[in-house]
Amino acid sequence: MQLPAIRIARGKGWHVIVADGNPEAPGRKHAHRFEHVDLKDLDGMYHAALFHKEKGGLDGVFTAGTDFSTTVAYVAEKLSLPGIPYEVAVTASDKVRMRRCFREKNIPSPGFWSLSNVDDLQLIRGELTYPLVVKPVDNMGARGIRKVSDDEELQEALPEAFRFSRSAKVIIEEYISGPEFSTDAVVWDGKIWMCGFADRHIYFEPYFVELGHTMPTDLDEDTRRSVEEVFLRGIAAIGITLGAAKGDIKLSPRGPVVGEIAARLSGGYMSGWTFPYHSGVEVTGAALNIAVGDPPGDLEPSKNLVAAERAFISIPGIVKDLLGQKQAETIPGIQDVFLTVDRNDSVCFPTNNVQKCGNVIALNEKRKDAVETAQQGTACILVILEPDTEDTRDFLLRKGHSWAPDAYALRAEQNQRALAGMPRGVVPELSRCSAILPLPVPEDENTVDWNGIPFHTALDRVLRHARCRWITSPEAAPGGCFLGSLFWRAFLRGGYQGGIWIIESLNSLSSNKEKLDTFIALWE
Repeated sequence: MQLPAIRIARGKGWHVIVADGNPEAPGRKHAHRFEHVDLKDLDGMYHAALFHKEKGGLDGVFTAGTDFSTTVAYVAEKLSLPGIPYEVAVTASDKVRMRRCFREKNIPSPGFWSLSNVDDLQLIRGELTYPLVVKPVDNMGARGIRKVSDDEELQEALPEAFRFSRSAKVIIEEYISGPEFSTDAVVWDGKIWMCGFADRHIYFEPYFVELGHTMPTDLDEDTRRSVEEVFLRGIAAIGITLGAAKGDIKLSPRGPVVGEIAARLSGGYMSGWTFPYHSGVEVTGAALNIAVGDPPGDLEPSKNLVAAERAFISIPGIVKDLLGQKQAETIPGIQDVFLTVDRNDSVCFPTNNVQKCGNVIALNEKRKDAVETAQQGTACILVILEPDTEDTRDFLLRKGHSWAPDAYALRAEQNQRALAGMPRGVVPELSRCSAILPLPVPEDENTVDWNGIPFHTALDRVLRHARCRWITSPEAAPGGCFLGSLFWRAFLRGGYQGGIWIIESLNSLSSNKEKLDTFIALWE
């Protein structure tokens, strides 16, 4: 998320120093100098910055799309550089302090309770009315966040929320229903410019995983203005008078409600990619100007295009191969394809926004076309998993992940009846599976999976990748080897990944009868 800032700063002729606790940080090779410092180490960051200020001068400190705006404010304040006060940055990153601030200044936001340990729950239990949302006080990307509907779910969610909290504090909030929006703004001398308003697309309750955003919003003008007004009031309430602000605002039945406001530009490819594509305005450049004490510059949009960002995800497992990136990049309207996983990486069905496998951004004059193009892009990417792994097997067998929806659910009654009476399949030792019993009317299934891949497209991918074919009956199977309901169970649960995985797992075990029999017995 820092790459646009590094690129723009260098384009201005500035000398760019980047810092990260990761020595392989992507921005390192694009900067003039790299400092290997943990971003949570305030004093370490201060001394690294002080060195450069005393050596050759330092004009500003900046971040976008991360939860280290407090580090930026700390260093800027200590070195008398432009920025917001450190305490304001802390309020914008600590959800309890933020909620208290909003309550004191009458900004619409959820009711809340704070916990320093699990035992504190006994003190507030009588005040709680479900549903609720449990969150770490000080993290981002939806890490450790979960909706809970009863006492049992609350007890389950608390340890995970505490695990993701750097300060070992958790907040329990009133659940607010309704659509959610991402907003960006830059602030100069107390004046606020709106620089981004996007519809967020959130899935997989009880978790809150953003699978994309679309800009501009589809809201009518009056409703959009009401959301903006609450966002602007929240910025002023927190005390952000110089810098940037990012908001998550929900449109509840009672009106706009602030989810949170951070003292930085948004991540998720919004401030660095989709807003510039949509408007022609480099908001990152404006925020960089402010960070060195200059006015933001021209923020008047020169375009009004639709930018659609969509993520693609995986079921649990280990990545064996990644296919389709080049194909996605050649689709007219696709601007970017980002892969965030690589071969041999462990992947999971996401419970937060950092567990996705990649993102695609599309641009078009029409909203419908931009959205369809982005979905075509995500549908091109194939994440092939290693066969015969426990995590994938357990997901397909529904051992855990009960909240995760199936890739597909059969809708045609004829297909449902056929599957109910279909034989499991016969997989003799030393035989390669290459034949599958079809459903009678697969063309009647018109659903798509989590990545927007249609049912029939996913089947075609399985057949081509696993080199299989349909057969008319078990008797037509070569060597008597075929897959029936065993294949369909894996496919319906896990999409093309599940279908390929079950075939490749059986083939990998075909030389060992004992292991093969044990594997098949698990599916009884």
